[in-house]
Amino acid sequence: MTLAAPRPRAQERLFDAQPLRHPDATSTEVMTRRGWWLVVLNFVLPGSAQVVAGNRRLGRFGLGATLLMWTVLVLTGLFALLSPSVLFALATGSFIPDFLSWFRPLPLTIVQIVLLAYAALWVVLTIDTLRLVRLVRVGPIARIGMTIVSVGLLVLSGSGAAWAAQAAGTTRDAFSQLFAQSAAVVPPSDGYYNILLLGADSGEGRDSMRFDSISVVSINADTGATTITGIPRDMPHFPFAPGPMQDEYPNGHTGHANATCGWGSGINQLRTEVEICQDGNKLYPGTKERGSEPGIEATKDAAEGILGIQIPYYVLIDMKSFADVIDALGGVDINVQERLPKGGPAYDGQPVDDWAFGWIEPGQQHMDGDTAQWYARSRYTTSDFDRMRRQRELQEAVLSQFTPQNVLTHFQEVANSTTSLVETDLPQGLIAPTLVNLALKAKDQPVGTLELTPAGGVDEFDPDYAQVQQMVHDKLHPPTETESPAP
Repeated sequence: MTLAAPRPRAQERLFDAQPLRHPDATSTEVMTRRGWWLVVLNFVLPGSAQVVAGNRRLGRFGLGATLLMWTVLVLTGLFALLSPSVLFALATGSFIPDFLSWFRPLPLTIVQIVLLAYAALWVVLTIDTLRLVRLVRVGPIARIGMTIVSVGLLVLSGSGAAWAAQAAGTTRDAFSQLFAQSAAVVPPSDGYYNILLLGADSGEGRDSMRFDSISVVSINADTGATTITGIPRDMPHFPFAPGPMQDEYPNGHTGHANATCGWGSGINQLRTEVEICQDGNKLYPGTKERGSEPGIEATKDAAEGILGIQIPYYVLIDMKSFADVIDALGGVDINVQERLPKGGPAYDGQPVDDWAFGWIEPGQQHMDGDTAQWYARSRYTTSDFDRMRRQRELQEAVLSQFTPQNVLTHFQEVANSTTSLVETDLPQGLIAPTLVNLALKAKDQPVGTLELTPAGGVDEFDPDYAQVQQMVHDKLHPPTETESPAP
């Protein structure tokens, strides 16, 4: 007695009856029409061509992978719209506790691997689809067209997945390089996260790296409102917060006795003094392990003493690399108030026309990185206070153009230039979701500024630091409608 063959399932009988699986191979018209259907199916829904005309197991795997990718993309889009700070924290692993900080690059590594694997799967499915088409059975023109279209669609879709994988890897590497993985997060001080922002110029013609731009960014821990307080680089006789430099200068900074350690008592001389003429590592031990250096820590103590606020973090921007970021963003728009020379004199009193190798003309200008750098550096025909104003204008202009659309358009260039632009001790655990969330709150709010200059009521030769600290307090904590200002 022989057993009857098992009856095929209804779904399989349906597919077997379709001309896509069992076409009339003798008809060029039928095979051509079938071939175009398979090519379209492979692009619109990878894996579906195999389900209807080839290896169903491979097809189901391809369909499952495709549906999974679509689901992830939809969820990512929803998070980006509804909770971008959470999405950033998930991507960068900032939610992982400090004692497991070495696992933080893992999420983006997984994303990168999955994207590359899906791109490879799409290549396999496309090649298999061309096999299923049976190119020798279709018309000669269609044979060439199907091959070109299939390869073109594969390059279009595969390059998108490859770009996304590369972007994930670049983001992971940049985030790991820029921000400290295991540093502890310091809670806000008096309602603010305060960050020392240093602009150092190591460009051509400079004999050392000095902090030519010194300011403090104060971010309200509740609203994200941001205030930038500018400290003149030559501010003299300033006090220090409690620490080794206050022990060295209990009555305020007077400058080092050795003239090679600086050219006066200005705050921008501290790096040279501490790291060349003093034992900075003894004054501030363990700074390298914390992602800082003695000169920066001394400048933090000075800024705290001047402003009367706690400043646990710093961000150092190299102006030479700042030009690369501006170029990566496609330039920056600035309304120039006065004609400014590029370059600097070889000796005091040298006429401008003898040393200027170019000019920045008044009016609305679209600047490349080099021009923007000179806009921030130029001071020989104006004053340091004018230069402070221009640096603040440039900072705000770059921030206004640092939109998600602009960054995505130039993503690789911005990421690569940023890693050489910025040094910081900001911990990864503070960036996301805290600072990212505050940045989203602040994007529609104007940036407040406070310049400690004669125009702002501060004596440039003999500042009243009690007055300065009161000005800072009033700026960060303005009286409410129910309060009256202090007499």
